[in-house]
Order: sequence, then C-alpha cells, then structure tokens
Amino acid sequence: MSTDQHDIQNDAKSSNINPSHDEHMAADRPAPASSNPQATSSSNHDSGFASHLPWRKHSSGDSSDSSKQPKPSTEEALTNLDGQISFWRGIPFGLQHVMAMFVANLAPIFLVTAAAHLTPAQSAMIIQNGLLVAGLGTCLQLYPLWRVGSRLPMVTGISFTYVAAATAIVGKQGYGALVGAVIVGGLLELILGLTAQFWKKYVPPIVSAIVVTSIGFSLLSTGASSFGGGAGAKDFGSWQNLTLGLISLVACLAFQLLMKGTVKQLSILFGLVVGYIVAIFFGKVDFSGFQHLQVVSIPHFMPFAPTFDIGSIISFALLYVVSSVEVLGDTAALSQVGLNRLPTDRETSGAIAGDGLISTISGLFGCLPLTSFAQNIGLVAVTKVVNRKVILSGGLILILASFVPAVAQLFNSMPQAVLGGCTIMMFGNIILSGFQMIAEAGFSQRNTTIAALSLTIGIGFTQVGGIFAQFPQLFQSIFATNCIAVSFVVAVILNAVLPSEEHFLVNTHAGSEDKNTSE
Repeated sequence: MSTDQHDIQNDAKSSNINPSHDEHMAADRPAPASSNPQATSSSNHDSGFASHLPWRKHSSGDSSDSSKQPKPSTEEALTNLDGQISFWRGIPFGLQHVMAMFVANLAPIFLVTAAAHLTPAQSAMIIQNGLLVAGLGTCLQLYPLWRVGSRLPMVTGISFTYVAAATAIVGKQGYGALVGAVIVGGLLELILGLTAQFWKKYVPPIVSAIVVTSIGFSLLSTGASSFGGGAGAKDFGSWQNLTLGLISLVACLAFQLLMKGTVKQLSILFGLVVGYIVAIFFGKVDFSGFQHLQVVSIPHFMPFAPTFDIGSIISFALLYVVSSVEVLGDTAALSQVGLNRLPTDRETSGAIAGDGLISTISGLFGCLPLTSFAQNIGLVAVTKVVNRKVILSGGLILILASFVPAVAQLFNSMPQAVLGGCTIMMFGNIILSGFQMIAEAGFSQRNTTIAALSLTIGIGFTQVGGIFAQFPQLFQSIFATNCIAVSFVVAVILNAVLPSEEHFLVNTHAGSEDKNTSE
C-alpha cells in the first residue's frame, strides 16, 4: 500500500464527528454483505425450501444495523432473482402469475375426468388436489430440495402434453392405470433430470430454440380459443365474448402505457380485474358454483388405487421424455426473457428433476403430470418480474386455494374470453423469444435448414390430423396433435444426420477455387 493511501485512511479515521459512538457501532456491526443478492444467496441455495421461507428471520448481529443498509428500489427487487422485497408487497405480482395460469391448470383435469365419466364430486376432488400439487411444484422449483428444483421463477401446472394419452388410457384401462402411469413416469423424469448432463449434449442450442418457438406456436390456438369464449362453448365467437376479450386486451395495454414505475408490471392483473367486472355486467360470470361451498376442505391423498399397466406406462414414459425436452426449452426461454442469459446445467437438470418428482406426487393425489407453464414465461417476458419471493406468493395462493373451495371457485369463474384477451400477447412474446434464440444459435445454412424443416413439419403436420392415420395408435397419441414433440424429434434427427456447415457451402468453395484456378 502506498504512503498516499495510508494518509487517506488516517484522514478518514480522524474525521469522525462522534468517534466513541462510531467505534461502538463498528464493534457491533456485522461483516458487510455482498451487494449482489444473487451472489449472496448462491452459497446456500441448495439448503432446502424451509430455510428460504420469506417470513423466517435470518438474524446476524444487531438487527438495528440491517436498517442502515441501502435498500434497492421495488422495481430493482422485482427484476432480481433474490431481490429484497416485502413478502406482502409482492403478493399482487404473485397473484398475477396465478391468474394467468389458473384456468389452463384446470382445463386438462376437466377433459380427462369427463372422459373417465367420474362423478362431479370426484372431479371436484381432483381439481382441488390439482391446485395443491401445482402450488407445491411451484415452491419446489423456486426453492429446491437438494438437486431437485431449478431455483428459477417457474410456475408449474397440469400439463396438456398428456391429455390425449390420458383420455385413451382412462377409456380402456380405467383411472387407476392412469394414476400408475403418472407415478412411474414421474420417477423416470426425475432420473432424466438428475442425469441431464449426460444426454443434454445431444440437444444443442438450435434444438432448444426450436422447442421454445414451437411452444409459442402451440399456445397461439389456446389464446385464440380463449379469446372466443373457450373451446366447446355454445356461444363461441359471439360478440359478447369478442368484446370481453378486446376490453381485457385494451385494458392491459392502456395500463402498461399510462402507468409509471413498477405499477406497469401489474398490467395483466389489471386487465383480468377489468374484464371480470365487465363480464359480471354482461352476465358472463357463473356464480352457481359458490352455492353450498364448504369453508375449508382438506385435499384427499390417494383417492384412486393405482394399477400398473405396461402399455400405459410405456405410453407415458415416452411423453415424459418429450416433456423433459420441453423443460429444456422452457428454462432456456425463461432465462433468456427474464434474466438475459442462458440457464446453467444445474438449473436445467433441477427443473427436469423437479417436474418429475412433483408429477409422481401428483399421481399419488390422483392428478395428471405437471410441468413449467409457458403462460407464465410469457408473463415474465412482459413484466420482467423474476423475484423468487414474489413468485412464491403465487405458489402459496395455489396451496391456499386447494384448502379453501371459495378461492378456487373465484378463479374458476373467470370467463375464458377475459383470460384470452390478457394472455394472447404473452404467447406471441414466447415465439419472439424463440426467434431470438435461433438468431443467437446462428443463421448458418445448417441451422436454417434444421429450423425450417422442424417447424414446418412440426406445426404443419399436426394441423392435419389425418396425415398420421396409418401410424400405430400409440404413435398418434404422442405426436398427432403435439407440434412440440414432432418439432423436437425432427430437429434431433436432422442435427444428427446433416453434415457440417462446410458441406452446405461446398459449391461456394468450389466456385471460388475454379475462379482462382482460371486466374
């Protein structure tokens, strides 16, 4: 250290206005924390969910000294994975995530329970359990247990990927066979997650980008269907539904344009509230479900005895493999739009393992498998809210809803048109994220060929269901309506068989060589 530096330090020490007070405070003051909340938490992020509970105090030294530390703004905290923000202040942002996925989380249950011809009481019980496992899965992804969980702002819910196979299974083998396939398949995905470092190398960036892009395209019809009133609605496409969707969409855009600061990030929630109020005046909100509700109802563990049918297990095992790759795309998209970086190997493997474990637990509660919801990735793309504590409040709301039927019914009464108006823009953002990832992978001739063929076949073929008519039923149940699965398989095959970039440019090189020879 130079003489000048010693002089500066001595001058600083001698300039204290109240030396005795400052020396006393310095003796009690804890060591300074890192200015980066993410770096501070990275040393203990695997210590389990309980140690990260937002209301649990972690004191070190004099508690009065913590108030001396400069606090980041609310906007900075919301856009920081481990930003310091009041748990209660973050609830509206967590509620926004719940409302964005709530109906989509329940829709697969409606379809499968109807195909299984379950009683209304049984269907209500499975819906209640579905809310519980969705909340538990969200908490697990946010605050991992060991290597299970991503530590990313993911929201989990019942996946549409398994609906076609599930309806076929319950129609032939019964609901117990479905439960058995969900439990066994979840354990398979757990293993896939823990061993992701060995097989992830076969899924290069261009393949992940194609999966993300196909996820966005697959949701466009969902958004448009909701905008029109919901698939199968008797008044689908009516002026009332279209007006509700448009009002909700305009409310979201107006709120985002007119508001300032962090309030802008509640635009989706504002649109949902405005749309819901207008829907009440339109007579589109069904309040009959609130009659004869119990104040508290405890979810039922193992409501159906599992049976283990080999064919059902194989069918679901293949879907779990596809779902694992979807999670790769989801984590890549989420990290890209929310954190402006690619996910780490630990995050991707933890995300897959987390989906596998919570899916097995979901099977024990009689529900379908869960996965990270692309709707919420779109919401992150719009709001940039990635704070884990904030998203945790949404997971806890889902758990609360599973014990309070009235809360679940309030969300369940949300008209589909309102939801469609608020979410349709989010799905477009996922597509744009996929395009950005393709650009980052590089527009080489080889990558362009892989992307063009994969998206064309994946999206185009699944829009023409009859093209798979000659294939086995098992193949149809996996690929006929799942553009994500088809795009992924085509991309993996092309990536494995196509030659290197030099072979695509062989004619150019040959032409230049001929030109040089002639000269």
